[in-house]
Amino acid sequence: MELFGEITPDRPLLIVALREEGEHMHDLGLPVLVSGPGKVRAAASTASALAERRPSEVINLGTAAALKDGLEGIHVIGRAVQHDFDGEAIFELTGEHFGAPLELGAGPGLATGDRFVADLKLRERLARVADLADMEGYAVAAVAKAVGVPVRLVKIVSDDGTEQAARSWSDSMAACADELAAWVRREVRS
Repeated sequence: MELFGEITPDRPLLIVALREEGEHMHDLGLPVLVSGPGKVRAAASTASALAERRPSEVINLGTAAALKDGLEGIHVIGRAVQHDFDGEAIFELTGEHFGAPLELGAGPGLATGDRFVADLKLRERLARVADLADMEGYAVAAVAKAVGVPVRLVKIVSDDGTEQAARSWSDSMAACADELAAWVRREVRS
């Protein structure tokens, strides 16, 4: 976890998983938290940052796999689910529901899990519940909602979630970082 800038109640906190994703955000006058990849790092980093100070909102920005053909560009997520959490099995064991979908507003669905989606069969399975896949969004949103801080998940399509995803992600990272920073300049008040 690395925090660049100071969290204040009058400014949003930008959260990215990797330095590469936030490369052009450090000069925007907003605090940027680099959480590290995956749900555990994202949740722990977000909780740690919000334990000390509360921003006006949390904005998680990053790359995502398109789970459906034709999806490209930047999307503000409307619903987030965990694709690697077996909530039904836990319910059968305990009678309690954990890990429910998070409703965030209008927009496409995001499936978050601790697996980089680079497999056609996994992509097809996830496409039944979401439009995009990432590794941090649900965790960041769950923590922000738990402490009462407004949250937005903003994802840019970097790959198609098939066997070529790793190469596509690497090849598109610089352009994705530029576009995410441009989105912040257009859509976020500092």
